[in-house]
Amino acid sequence: MTHPQPNDAEAFDRLMSARHSCRAFLPEPLPRETIEAILTTAQKTASWNNTQPWQVVIASGAAVERFRALMLSLASGGAEPSSDFPFPREYRGALLERRRACGFQLYDAVGVQRGDKAAYARQSLRNFALFDAPHVAIVTTDEALGAYGALDCGAYVSNFMTAATARGVATIAQAALAVHAGAIRTHFGIAEEQRVVCGISFGRADTAAPVNGYRTVRAGLGEVVRWED
Repeated sequence: MTHPQPNDAEAFDRLMSARHSCRAFLPEPLPRETIEAILTTAQKTASWNNTQPWQVVIASGAAVERFRALMLSLASGGAEPSSDFPFPREYRGALLERRRACGFQLYDAVGVQRGDKAAYARQSLRNFALFDAPHVAIVTTDEALGAYGALDCGAYVSNFMTAATARGVATIAQAALAVHAGAIRTHFGIAEEQRVVCGISFGRADTAAPVNGYRTVRAGLGEVVRWED
C-alpha cells in the first residue's frame, strides 16, 4: 500500500491548477519514454468493476500527419457528423454562462471580433488541425458498457492530462474529433464495437502563442455543492 506523503496534497493541487487546455503546440515530438510514463500513470485510473474499458491509439510522426489531414478534410468538406455519443441538447443557466465566458476568452485571445462568423469557423478548424500537436491519443470504450464506459474514460482522460502536466507536457481533450467517429474507426482500424469518446492532442506548449495566455475560471464551492448535516 502506498501511503500519502506530507506534500502530496499541495503537489496535486498545484498540478490541477497548472493544467489547462493548450491550443498551440510546438512541433517537436516527445520521447517515447515520456509518453509511456504518462500512459502508465493514467492506467491506474479507477473504473467500474475494474473493467478499465479505455482503449487508446497514440498517433505520432507520419501517422499523426495523416490523421490531421483526414480531420481537416472532413471538417472543411462538410462531412456528415457520425458521433457515437449525443452532444448536449442545450446549455442552460450557469452552464450557458460559463460556456459563453470560455468562448469569449478564447476569441479575445486570438483577436476574433464577436460576431465574426468566418473567423469563428477558422478558429474551429484549429481543433481538427490538432492545434499543431505532434501527438494525439484517441480514446475509445466498449459499446456494451454504455454511459459507464464513457464515464470511466472521462476519468482516464483527466488523469492522463494531469500525469502529462506533471511531466511538463501540455494537453487538450477534444470531443470535437469524435464528431467523425466512423471515419476515425475506419482510419485506425478500430473495432466496430468500440465507441470513440474523444481525442487528446498533446506535446510541448507554445508559450509565446497568445491563445495559451488565458485561463478559465472555476466555479466556487457554493455554486456546485450542497451540504447536508
